[in-house]
Amino acid sequence: MPLFKKSKQTKSKPDRSQQNHQTNQMPSPSPLSDRLDQNLHKLREQTGNSRDIIIRTLQHSFGSDHTIAVIYIDGLVDTLTINNSIMQSLTPKDYHEKLHTSDPTEILSMIKNRFLSIGSISDLNDLGQLISAVLEGNTVILIDGSCHGIMASSTGGEERGVEEPQSQTVVRGPKEGFTENIRTNTALIRRKIKSPNLWIVDRKIGRVTQTHVSVMYLHGIANDKVVQEILNRLDRIDTDSILESGYIEEFIQDNTFTPFPTITNTERPDAIAGAILEGKVAILVDGTPFALLAPITIFKLFQSSEDYYQKFDIATFLRLLRIISFVVSMLLPSLYIAISTFHQEMLPTTLLISLAAQREGIPFPAVVEALAMEITFEVLREAGVRMPRAMGSAISIVGALVLGQAAVQAGLVSAAMVIIVAFTAIASFVAPSVSISNSARLLRFGFMILAATLGLFGIMAGLIAMLIHLCGLRSFGLPYLAPFAPFIPSDQKDVLVRVPWWAMLARPSLISENNRKRQKMSPRPSPTEDWK
Repeated sequence: MPLFKKSKQTKSKPDRSQQNHQTNQMPSPSPLSDRLDQNLHKLREQTGNSRDIIIRTLQHSFGSDHTIAVIYIDGLVDTLTINNSIMQSLTPKDYHEKLHTSDPTEILSMIKNRFLSIGSISDLNDLGQLISAVLEGNTVILIDGSCHGIMASSTGGEERGVEEPQSQTVVRGPKEGFTENIRTNTALIRRKIKSPNLWIVDRKIGRVTQTHVSVMYLHGIANDKVVQEILNRLDRIDTDSILESGYIEEFIQDNTFTPFPTITNTERPDAIAGAILEGKVAILVDGTPFALLAPITIFKLFQSSEDYYQKFDIATFLRLLRIISFVVSMLLPSLYIAISTFHQEMLPTTLLISLAAQREGIPFPAVVEALAMEITFEVLREAGVRMPRAMGSAISIVGALVLGQAAVQAGLVSAAMVIIVAFTAIASFVAPSVSISNSARLLRFGFMILAATLGLFGIMAGLIAMLIHLCGLRSFGLPYLAPFAPFIPSDQKDVLVRVPWWAMLARPSLISENNRKRQKMSPRPSPTEDWK
């Protein structure tokens, strides 16, 4: 079976209107003029004479008769870099210093090689390159009489610092999380993987936004076919904007119409570093703290970074607890509906009498109760997220208590149903991945409908259909249920059970084909003799 299936989509040739639309998004390439005033006029015209574009002109700098222009965007640059490394270099203390040349191109070259005390400098000779460089937060230096310019790196401005992740907290482990700056994020990963084989491939996606996207992987460990397939899918994206990594996820994922995520996301650098060391590929998008990981299996969604920072027995127990909680959050309301409606004989007599007494006087069937309570909880959860932080948690907790108690006293729902829905909600928060929790939220309603129509037979039919669907899913060629389907005995050391570190000698076989050896064979630790 081939690793990747050929895409059925064919890229149609855009019509003339689409070509004009695409061309108008970014400035058309045109060479720079040797007249500074013409270049500045074209720049103002292309950018709508925006007030945040700063153009500082210097007359007779270094004793030259040629005018020098410094161009940057206020708010996107580091002010200290502009003042200390660029402006002071162009306005030396000795104002009578001569450059001993009147050629503008030679003056520009001497400024680049002798005077600018800044790290990254490159040449440009195109108006489109000039505008793109300025929009990225760089500073451009032009001189009258030359059709070339200098781009100096000065990216900065206000940005959020490295903080503790909000969505994936751990008790033991690093407390740093990704930010909205892509270079800060790549640096956080490089601090953990100090290897020259950690390669980064950059792309610009979005005709209007020109968003930076970086693909990170370990050369020699990651599957070359997977890396190339990810790059090919990124290159096929043709859209106006990429504002978050969720855009990329929907564009490149294998299966769109599935409730299960085939690409996971995280805002923890240690989680990305650990996955890269296994042979996975990370996709970082500028402007968001959430990075993507591919390929993945469903079992990866139940693994937390903290599993590898504490003892293997505790990590195994917590991992199994997460899987059980996922099943509970998906099936508990439907099981209650099926048993209370069709299969009362499965309950002990005492419990059956108690449930029947609670349901006496309830005007709705169990499925209506469950649907009403589940929808109410989903509304409360969304309200708690959208409300101001100071009052969001209080409103959600008080709202749930008051509504639940009032519904029971009013005779609209039974007390047992309130307990079922509450425990289901708590179990849905156990999974470390929000995406798999959202899958359970969606599937829960489908299983409730099946339970109300066919009872336990409907639930079993839904589980069989879901299992068949999971067996057919792929994440960049990787089977979604691996290493159970197909069953690989050597890869069972870090799936449901996490064995001790000294026993995990190899990487997963289906993910890393180039270099599976993780560590050398080490003897099992043995207890030392009693100290005498």
